[in-house]
Amino acid sequence: MNKKQMIEQAEESLFHVYNRFPVVFDYGKGVHLYDEVDEEYLDFASGIGVMAFGYGNEDYENALITQLKRITHTSNLYYHQPMIEAAEKLCKASGMDKVFFTNSGAEAIEGALKTAKKYAYTKRGAGAYEIIAMENSFHGRTVGSLSVTGTEHYREPFYPLMSGVRFASFNDFGSVLANLTDNTCAIILETVQGEGGLYPADKEFLTKVRKLCDEEGILLILDEVQCGMGRTGTMYAYEQYGIRPDILTTAKALGNGVPIGAFAVTQEVAENSLVPGDHGTTYGGNPLCTAAVSQVFDMFEDYKLIEHVNQITPYLEQTLDRIVEKYDFITERRGLGLMQGLVLTIPVKEVVSRALLEQHLVVLSAGADVLRLLPPLVITEQDVDEFKEKIERVLDTFL
Repeated sequence: MNKKQMIEQAEESLFHVYNRFPVVFDYGKGVHLYDEVDEEYLDFASGIGVMAFGYGNEDYENALITQLKRITHTSNLYYHQPMIEAAEKLCKASGMDKVFFTNSGAEAIEGALKTAKKYAYTKRGAGAYEIIAMENSFHGRTVGSLSVTGTEHYREPFYPLMSGVRFASFNDFGSVLANLTDNTCAIILETVQGEGGLYPADKEFLTKVRKLCDEEGILLILDEVQCGMGRTGTMYAYEQYGIRPDILTTAKALGNGVPIGAFAVTQEVAENSLVPGDHGTTYGGNPLCTAAVSQVFDMFEDYKLIEHVNQITPYLEQTLDRIVEKYDFITERRGLGLMQGLVLTIPVKEVVSRALLEQHLVVLSAGADVLRLLPPLVITEQDVDEFKEKIERVLDTFL
């Protein structure tokens, strides 16, 4: 079956909710993907921040194969070793106390919202259910996660959504205060806004929000689905701010390609929120996916991956800064670690398309004008040089 036939067959059967590019990927190796005719593509998107170790890693694959031959599912009515080990490693890596495994980042957000609401119900009774979220944010496409996503065009077709959500301006503490009421139970934000355009939280802002939550007895939920798992130079980005959330959401690189997410909480939250019967999942925390999580954390240590991210980040930033200086239609670079964006005045979607189809370079967009880069965390200087050569060929076509 050739590419044209595969795409036609896909469109015949799949619900058309994605505008896919006319590319059929077949396999990957390192930081490169290969299509059905073995054409090579440099991947600076990593499946939207998922493939931290790239493709075809034998240590990772062997761990999954071993587990696949033992058991893949039991339900959460029983214990199993992969889940126990993964939970312990996630708590240790994040500094949180208890964890609940989900199937995705959006499900982690749903669980975090339910946990915050139940905490407020336990502590203050009915009525304290309001959430302060941030404008320009993105937390997912399920009803709850969409309700706290601060982009109107995502929400509008699905009203009425979850009630009691107020939107503050990101990095504007006065705006947060203006939205605070006696019924506020939680503040949710991304430590680094991803889909909204690669905006890191200001340290002063996040410190003040943490202090406000402590003073008012409300919970701070940090969504690190995209910016967590080493991408910014620490295992979780909030470590760079000297704070800890009450609830953390994590996913994407947590499983390096298998569908798993999690929300983690402090002991205080665990003791005063969800109890058996309040929340659950059939597949979440299954043996196969948690074996992947356990292996991922082992590989972070064995490969000294955080150190590598901090070593390669300056080289990538310097390369991007030189690109900014070279082209008048690039106004700035922003981001943190290996989560970087270039702000363009030319059509960003056209840049992404030309990069993929003409230069075999996989990149992303964010918001209306940001070229987003989420490469595998294992990239080298040689990979950055290859990226620069490819993206400049694309950008030169706009001169």
